[in-house]
Amino acid sequence: MGKRKARRQQQLISSLSKKQKKHLKDFGEEHPFYDRVSGKEKPTQICELNLGFSISYWTPLTSPSAKHSQWSSISDTSEQSSSESDTENDSEQASVYHKLLATLKTAPYSDSEDDEDESEGGSNKGDAEVGSDDEYEEDEGEMEDEDNDSNAPDPPESDQEAPLQKNSQEEPGDPEASSNLKHEATEEFTDLQHESEFSLETNFIEEECSDPSADGKESSGSADIAKDPFKCHVEEELEEKQIDKILSCSKSISQVKWPALGQLVFSSKLEKFGMVKPDKEVDLKRLHLRKPLGSAWPKVNSPFLSTQVKSKDQPFTPLQKELFCIMNSYKDLFYPERTALSNGEEVRQVYCLHALNHVLKANAQVLGNNAKRRDQKPGTDDDSFRDQGLTRPKVLIVVPFRESALRVVQIFISLLELTSQKKIDVSNKKRFKGEFGSDPEEKPPNLKRPEDYEAVFAGNIDDHFRLGVSVLQKSIRLYAPFYSSDIIIASPLGLRTVIGAEGENKRDYDFLSSIEILIIDEADIYLMQNWEHVLHLMNHINLLPLESHGVDFSRVRMFNLNNWSKYYRQTLLFSALQHPQINSIFNKHCFNYRGQVAVRNIPLKGSISHVVVQLPHVFRKLEAENSISAIDARFHFFIEKVLPEYRDAVMSHTLIYVPSYFDYVRLRNYFKKEELSFVHICEYTSKSGISRARQFFLKGVKQFLIFTERFHFYKRYSIRGIRNLIFYELPTYPHFYSEVCNMMKLAGSEEEATLTCTVLYSKYDAQKVAAVVGVDRAAQMLQSSKNVHLFVTGETE
Repeated sequence: MGKRKARRQQQLISSLSKKQKKHLKDFGEEHPFYDRVSGKEKPTQICELNLGFSISYWTPLTSPSAKHSQWSSISDTSEQSSSESDTENDSEQASVYHKLLATLKTAPYSDSEDDEDESEGGSNKGDAEVGSDDEYEEDEGEMEDEDNDSNAPDPPESDQEAPLQKNSQEEPGDPEASSNLKHEATEEFTDLQHESEFSLETNFIEEECSDPSADGKESSGSADIAKDPFKCHVEEELEEKQIDKILSCSKSISQVKWPALGQLVFSSKLEKFGMVKPDKEVDLKRLHLRKPLGSAWPKVNSPFLSTQVKSKDQPFTPLQKELFCIMNSYKDLFYPERTALSNGEEVRQVYCLHALNHVLKANAQVLGNNAKRRDQKPGTDDDSFRDQGLTRPKVLIVVPFRESALRVVQIFISLLELTSQKKIDVSNKKRFKGEFGSDPEEKPPNLKRPEDYEAVFAGNIDDHFRLGVSVLQKSIRLYAPFYSSDIIIASPLGLRTVIGAEGENKRDYDFLSSIEILIIDEADIYLMQNWEHVLHLMNHINLLPLESHGVDFSRVRMFNLNNWSKYYRQTLLFSALQHPQINSIFNKHCFNYRGQVAVRNIPLKGSISHVVVQLPHVFRKLEAENSISAIDARFHFFIEKVLPEYRDAVMSHTLIYVPSYFDYVRLRNYFKKEELSFVHICEYTSKSGISRARQFFLKGVKQFLIFTERFHFYKRYSIRGIRNLIFYELPTYPHFYSEVCNMMKLAGSEEEATLTCTVLYSKYDAQKVAAVVGVDRAAQMLQSSKNVHLFVTGETE
């Protein structure tokens, strides 16, 4: 009998559509599109389910043709639905229906997630792999490149997306994309069963207040508390005249050299916040780390410590020690030497420690004040409990790929676990691993790429995601709604689709209003994705929210109410290179009252020294009045002075390297208009098109190959047959210069005597020139009255 009952229940579940199952979970009633309406009035019934709350429903007296009526309500969610209940067989249908509902409510989320995975599994197959077969002899009838490769400026949005917040809307586009995004919005993940557990308003910190070691230094007296960088930062009260001074252009600048970071530039507009000095030795007890970070950090960071550092009992590497010293002072930081191949994980570890320490301290302050307010006499008005912002999110971590987000969350979890035996509670961990993890077997075994490529594109490289993380005492909740999150981890594209554009009906950026720490990691990769998304984010952060979102204004700090949040925000910017666009973010969008620190090491040796081909490099300088006019000046200089020299059939096998996609389109259209013999490859070209272009170029069927930098970044194909190389503009990554030049050795040793390389540059390319030829040579080239400079690389006989 029990088996038959279970089978019947399973049949009822399987007969429902995915939408009905979702509706049952969220609202506790049948889907309105399939309900039957009757004029018979039903008595009110209350059905106790095994769910931790009760459901009451009633049916109004209405005719079958009625289109609008009131529907059931769930007492503890205050949400109203738009469906009517069945009228036939009242007691029997209510019994079967609510048994089914109880089964769905108590079942784990994995059932619906499996359905989603089955329906969406094919959409992201191309995300984990960027490269393809490296041989130029690919079949011309090969399948085209996956549409959702992350090599486009605006990559197609992934279906398997972290949940949006309420009233958020994806970026409008083609009808199919918008319909997918609407479907995604209906499947919002709210994690209601953990909402009260992670609520800052309803929890207290009594158990930790009684523990004298709860906060690393709070037990050591008021003097140590006053020195806590977190308290010093958030409790600093600025005046109007200080804000006006911050907005002024004048700032004090000083330079100093540190052992590991090198040359630092400290800048501040308020005199009292000057330089900081590095600590010679680090004592974790004096860093004001919140429990359990002080105990867990040495073990978590041990893989990065050398035997020499371990023997001195130092918990940080020399680089981490100096980075954390600046971070803990709450100054803005720009570090342009973070590379995935060398120190990337070192940097990630230390900024995760700082972010988590900040969140734990902020939450402990709120929970402690909750307990004090509870014990306070009614009617007492105390203004000393201002301890939070207008919205809950405090830390925003911007990373380029899901793999990066996965590593950040793993570090958070390991930092909160004191021992391997004492695991913390992580909500929705299984779903997170499924959506952000990767299958090692998906990568082709014969794929050979440079080491830096392997390091950057390891794991899941989907670039459309966002994840809310809430941390409370000894638990972490993943996939928390943004307004219940402490930390938001997202890609620029993932944030862009939530923020929306001006004129859209549904857009949301209130959750960015009270961000206290902004971490932008691997900023150089965003130049290869879409830099406009980063600028869009910076224009919408720390604005006053349009709605209150249930905030208790008596607890909001005064600087948040004064719309001064951006002056208290710390920005940590990490990149593999210095670039004008990245410098612009740091100089124009960072207003931290405590000042800024930028690492400015000069590249003494350029990437041209890594060119192994015997090759003359001709650098041709073009004149331009400003950086904007340089775009047109470069184009006219190329078609009038450079291209005529290569039109001769003798100058065949000429590759033109173009960093900007817009310049690529302009050149392609000009070549078509002039009916020149050429092929072109960009990040949107299909596999068959790439194979065909490489084949034609190698055989000499086509004289020119126009080649984009973004394609090289995402694919790293070796182009054979290059005899003449033109850099329309110097590469964004300095090592790309030597990589492309070294491709010329594939042309054959007998052709080396005829190889040529021409580079166009202007005075606005000073950073790129210095990275390629070295700072001393770059200074001579830019200051010289001559417009042509020659370098020769390779062995000479």
